[in-house]
Amino acid sequence: MNIAQALEIKGEIDSYERQEAAWLLEHLLGINALELKLRLEQELTEIQEQAFLEGLARIEQGEPLAYVTGSQPFWTLDLKVTHDTLVPRPDTEILVETVLKLPLDQHANIVDLGTGTGAIALALASERPQWQVTATDIYAPTLDVAQDNAVRHGLLQVKFACGAWFEALEQQQFDLIVSNPPYIDPEDVHMQKLKSEPERALVADKQGIADIETIITQGKDWLKPNGWIVLEHGYDQGQAVRDIFEQQGFKQIQTIKDYGGNDRVSLGQKTI
Repeated sequence: MNIAQALEIKGEIDSYERQEAAWLLEHLLGINALELKLRLEQELTEIQEQAFLEGLARIEQGEPLAYVTGSQPFWTLDLKVTHDTLVPRPDTEILVETVLKLPLDQHANIVDLGTGTGAIALALASERPQWQVTATDIYAPTLDVAQDNAVRHGLLQVKFACGAWFEALEQQQFDLIVSNPPYIDPEDVHMQKLKSEPERALVADKQGIADIETIITQGKDWLKPNGWIVLEHGYDQGQAVRDIFEQQGFKQIQTIKDYGGNDRVSLGQKTI
């Protein structure tokens, strides 16, 4: 089987299925997209062909491509991904973009709660090397992956702490608290499509709002005057999140839309 024949196994030309097959081949062969196009007649070895077909079968059963390849691009980073982590989504880059526009101190002290692969913390650390960045997660194997990603990208200034939300931290005050917490309602019909990913990183009580509420209500005591909280949430939760910010006395409350035009990130600033 050559590369051209391998690509024809999945989907129509220009379909997402065909693109996934191309990404899988690029990963297995260690080449980029341009090289793949130039090598369409190249024969796959027996081992490469078997690995490709096994990978396609896993994807067919609903497993994310990132779990098959063990990595996922996010921001400017290529992140290690395992079954202990959520797969970073492109929409989460909206949170990173939002934070980078805030008027924060050059040596800001920030924390990423529930860091997963480390995506948000490491993206921010790569853009703002002078910031003091801490990343937390409740699950030690997940935190190990984030630490591996920090080492992989030379972001050794990032600190890591294991525990639930603020319980992981020593007493201090932050200029910024960020999080992409679990926000899916346990009854949500979309959960079936996400069955391969860790439920603890996806689902929250109170129609998905419970962890967001915890972070905002407890977070204000961990913020410096005029500090910010920036959170990712579900497409239909913008108003509920803004209401919590308002109830807790925050100002400059707003919601940012994602690439699909849905409410995705909300933020608020602590009053002095």
